[in-house]
Amino acid sequence: MSFYKLIFSPTGGTQKAADALAQAWGPPDGVVDLTDAGADFARCSLTGGDTALIAVPSFGGRVPALAAERLRCIRGNSAACVLLCVYGNRAYDDTLAELADIAGQCGFRVTAAVSAVAEHSILRRYAAGRPDARDRATLASFAGQIQEKLARSEAGRAPELPGRPPVKKPGGPALTPKAGKDCVNCGLCAKLCPAGAIDAADAGRCDRGKCISCMRCIARCPHQARQINSLLTAAAGLAIRKACSIRKEPELFL
Repeated sequence: MSFYKLIFSPTGGTQKAADALAQAWGPPDGVVDLTDAGADFARCSLTGGDTALIAVPSFGGRVPALAAERLRCIRGNSAACVLLCVYGNRAYDDTLAELADIAGQCGFRVTAAVSAVAEHSILRRYAAGRPDARDRATLASFAGQIQEKLARSEAGRAPELPGRPPVKKPGGPALTPKAGKDCVNCGLCAKLCPAGAIDAADAGRCDRGKCISCMRCIARCPHQARQINSLLTAAAGLAIRKACSIRKEPELFL
């Protein structure tokens, strides 16, 4: 049996949660980076004896459309899978249900699912520093319970998940980062953009139709030269302040 990670983590929060959950399972036999715009995901195929961890962030309560598109290219071939959705302490709404639906379409057997919290990718004051030590301990405990289920004959029984796939439409106007005066046009943001939305020859040009507001270009810019509209950011922060005021904890569905 081989263990694989299939991860969409533009700013690293989902990656941290996935690493904390999967640490007890040892090094993976392979990692599929779903943010890689140049990868051929149709070449990814698992077998019935394999196990996969499929991890995505929740964008407005949904699986990021780009992640969903790339996941649908992968063939599960009855491999068991553990789902992980990571959100910024507001809510994940229909993300897990939608992810389970996509995984099933790809031929995976959903064995378990987990929700976890990481620092909000846009409004970073929410869930700052998470996943923290408390989260990591909880996720490690979940990993043990999941491993026990995988070892039992009931590993093929799918968990009941909140939400319905898909119900909630992606909402809100896109927050498209722009290059500021400190941009030196090094091209790193264009190279790393999961959607290929930034012009490689001119980092100041971004295709708003392609941009998924994942904030990777802001997180990875070595010159802190990219930013989003401060008024829109402030409005978004006020809109979710109440929902983010109480600490949400990781959840396990077996």
